[in-house]
Amino acid sequence: MRAYRRELSSSEAAQLAAYETLRPLLTVASDKRTKEQQDALSKHYLQNNDAPYQKLSAELTDWRKKYAEQDNAIPTTMVMEEMDKPRDTHLLVRGQYDLKGEKVAAGTPAVLPSLPKNAPANRLALAQWLVSPSHPLTARVAVNRFWAAYFGTGLVRTAEDFGTQGERPSHPELLDWLATEFIHTGWDIKKMQRLIVTSAAYRQSSRVTLPLLEKDPENRLLARAPRLRLPAEFVRDQALAVSGLLVPGIGGPSVRPYQPAGLWEEMSFGSGFTAQKYEQDHGEALYRRSMYTFWKRTVPPPSLQTFDAPEREFCVVRRSATNTPLQALVLMNDPTYVEASRKFAERILTEAPDSPDARIRFAFRAALSRAPKQAEIKALMSVYNTQTTAFRNDAEAAKKLLAIGEAPRNEKLNTTELAAWTTVASVLFNLDETITKG
Repeated sequence: MRAYRRELSSSEAAQLAAYETLRPLLTVASDKRTKEQQDALSKHYLQNNDAPYQKLSAELTDWRKKYAEQDNAIPTTMVMEEMDKPRDTHLLVRGQYDLKGEKVAAGTPAVLPSLPKNAPANRLALAQWLVSPSHPLTARVAVNRFWAAYFGTGLVRTAEDFGTQGERPSHPELLDWLATEFIHTGWDIKKMQRLIVTSAAYRQSSRVTLPLLEKDPENRLLARAPRLRLPAEFVRDQALAVSGLLVPGIGGPSVRPYQPAGLWEEMSFGSGFTAQKYEQDHGEALYRRSMYTFWKRTVPPPSLQTFDAPEREFCVVRRSATNTPLQALVLMNDPTYVEASRKFAERILTEAPDSPDARIRFAFRAALSRAPKQAEIKALMSVYNTQTTAFRNDAEAAKKLLAIGEAPRNEKLNTTELAAWTTVASVLFNLDETITKG
């Protein structure tokens, strides 16, 4: 737009356009303008000609932006609230929503204790009833799950079902005693863990004889210590702990550790949805415990899923345990475990005595909590010698191996030595015994 043969700026052009919009209002006598017309003229004047108003308006806009940022940073959650007058609830004839039968009221199963006297039949009363000392089921379910975490199988095998379809306990008196102890300790979870792991049943040897295996293949008689593969999260956390990388802090936001590129993008649905692109974290966030790993249900963390972590599409009390070649591939090739092997190798080289034999003994005890047998020392010594020769002849391969992962490398250590011991550490992390409790 031009005026007097001069190109107008964008702001001048906008101002002129605004004047054109206001021209019809200016032709109306001031005493005959409507409130809307007068407000439009006042607003235009304040926004374009009143400097104090413009300054305050800019400050207000800035504060509103800051308020919105703070408000968006506060986590929100849905909260249920009791109705002042509960709605009527009926049995549904054959489950049909439009065929209402007998009217029912809130209450507890007749085989269990009733709600406290004079207590309203609401969610608060139900919560208090669940942890009442006179209510046995909550404590029994809880201690059964604690037991299953250590022995692989609960005293009631069907840990997800204590009802009529569930299995009877193998040791009912023990289950009752543990539940009673749990209540008497004030529902102290740590004390129950200590009680179980210091028990004679748990501290037995896991060795099994052929007659005992034939008589009790699933160890339901508790004649030996348990032997089971660690859960997926424990496998990763153990490798990080042995390597010295694990960050043990409690609480905080979820983290995004190493993950193959492109997985989330394969299941993305456009910019209108959240979590469409995986942005890996850095620093300490890479080494937090697995319970803090960000979980997308449509694309679960692949290394955890390989070790049978559930997809979280629905609640799972008992996990399946499989043995597949993919698990070995994860332990040998996933950046988490390669990096953990490198940092474990640094521990071996800096904390163990300066001899291959002593270093193997140190590594074995650190990873497996026992001394190695002579045959195991011989096998690992062979791995160490072979890899030392290979990396000495191919320095570039050693550098590539040691470059995996973001944790800084100890530059004081010899590249060939560190790469060879990284391979030895990887072998230890890949042993069945390392990822098996028992």
